[in-house]
Amino acid sequence: MMQFSQIVNVSDFVNWCDYLGTLAFAISGIRLAAGKGFDWFGAYVIGFVTAVGGGTVRDILLDIKPFWLVQPSYLIITALGLIFTIVFRRQVVRLNHSLFFFDAVGLGLFVVVGVAKSYAADFPWWVAIIMGTITGSFGGLLRDVLINETPLIFRTDFYASACVLGAIVYVLLGRYTGMAIEWVQFISAISVFIARVLAVVLHIQLPTFNPQSVLRSEEEKGGR
Repeated sequence: MMQFSQIVNVSDFVNWCDYLGTLAFAISGIRLAAGKGFDWFGAYVIGFVTAVGGGTVRDILLDIKPFWLVQPSYLIITALGLIFTIVFRRQVVRLNHSLFFFDAVGLGLFVVVGVAKSYAADFPWWVAIIMGTITGSFGGLLRDVLINETPLIFRTDFYASACVLGAIVYVLLGRYTGMAIEWVQFISAISVFIARVLAVVLHIQLPTFNPQSVLRSEEEKGGR
């Protein structure tokens, strides 16, 4: 079984996940803002909120100073995302699936970051799962609220559920296998990405609670 000291280590791989996830989420937010007709500054703000929103909520809940307040690199990475989107705007806009791709990549990477940082702060496994889910999904939630869209995590999309799955994979592999921590984190991120892609390709959706359908069903039974 993997030693706890190995599990809690915020490795270089996690740092790469953090930076690449920031870039991916920033691009997804900027891409969506561009589709809404935002100017460059507005697009940057949306990209930045998308990139750091989940991690900020996580750090506040863990009683840690939000990471981007002490590391300006996240501001710079978001700016690079804006520059990338401006330079390759035709390709990014024409590719209908570009927003989904960058969002799915960021989702997987940030789940790893959330779980690893929770362990590093000496929190138990169940908190790590929750924080991994928050880190992955809450940036998109804040993005959607700011652009006046129904947040993905409140729709039938397999979004936050993919984060939960990836976080559970991280915890189980970390606790019950002797796998190197980098492989645990890699498999966790990939599992989120694959779950998100398969859910969209295969039209996998979570069931919804519709009070009207329940009432109609009761009325039909009463009519019989």
